[in-house]
Amino acid sequence: MSRDAGPDGSRLNPVSRATGAGPKLDVLGVTHIYKAMASETGQQFSVWESVVPPGRGAPAHTHTREDEAFYVLSGEVLVDVEGETGPLRLGPGAFLFAPRHRHHGYRNMGPDTARLLVFAMPGAGLDRMFVAFDEVEKRSGQTPTLQTITAIAGQYGVVIHSPAA
Repeated sequence: MSRDAGPDGSRLNPVSRATGAGPKLDVLGVTHIYKAMASETGQQFSVWESVVPPGRGAPAHTHTREDEAFYVLSGEVLVDVEGETGPLRLGPGAFLFAPRHRHHGYRNMGPDTARLLVFAMPGAGLDRMFVAFDEVEKRSGQTPTLQTITAIAGQYGVVIHSPAA
């Protein structure tokens, strides 16, 4: 296999996107601006910038197929991740690796919009899941219900955990 081929043998092309450019999805009130989709990296990974308004984030969930890594560009998020004794407060320059099979979730608890660079390895399933969330929201004009989110996520090997009572 040549060095410029993906795992499936297909030829890969360079991917370059300017600041703010790339496919955009609304994922439960968080904007994802894709820098590279798995379809562009031979299904090896995807990378997106998450623009997280105050009070928004990702519910507690567990990936069964992907690892994720987070790098905080600006703002601050509070992250719960299995294996830590308590929530982590991550600000600009902070990094977190969240391996598959460990539940995690985050929320922007600050007054300002947070921006995260998120890496998913391999990523193709998450890309498709986020497209599905975006499509449901566009069709209905509102954020999907927890039941809908859970059903969609399950199709892509992601378990959504119910909020604590």
